[in-house]
Amino acid sequence: MSKLADLTVPAPTPTGETQHFWDALADGRFELPYCTRCETWFFYPRAMCPTCWREEWRWRPASGRGTVAGWSRVHRPGHPAWAAAAPYLLAVVVLDEGPRMLAHVLEGPAVPAVGSAVRVRPTAVGGHVIAAVAVEEAS
Repeated sequence: MSKLADLTVPAPTPTGETQHFWDALADGRFELPYCTRCETWFFYPRAMCPTCWREEWRWRPASGRGTVAGWSRVHRPGHPAWAAAAPYLLAVVVLDEGPRMLAHVLEGPAVPAVGSAVRVRPTAVGGHVIAAVAVEEAS
């Protein structure tokens, strides 16, 4: 597999709601939107809380811990720039705070078990940073 930092892939397209997320990752922080009205974490960042539909939310540091809910080995990426990294793993991760997110799996077993503990790692891919995960060793 090619080194992710060496890939030339399209960058995420930040919006007014997501810019802080990408800036925090680039600074090595993992932050999620948190609704101060209904006290719910959510992901992806958007203008209003998807639970109570209020705009009373703010960014909070998140643990970056979660578990694998499912995964897929990508052999034919949706964008040709990712072909150099294929095959690679993507996982649906249930974050300890509650939201689910899709993430590139950096390290761990060839086939991560559903329920495996993971930790988010801000990871350089080309000229930008994504929220990838590493499977943690069972203790």
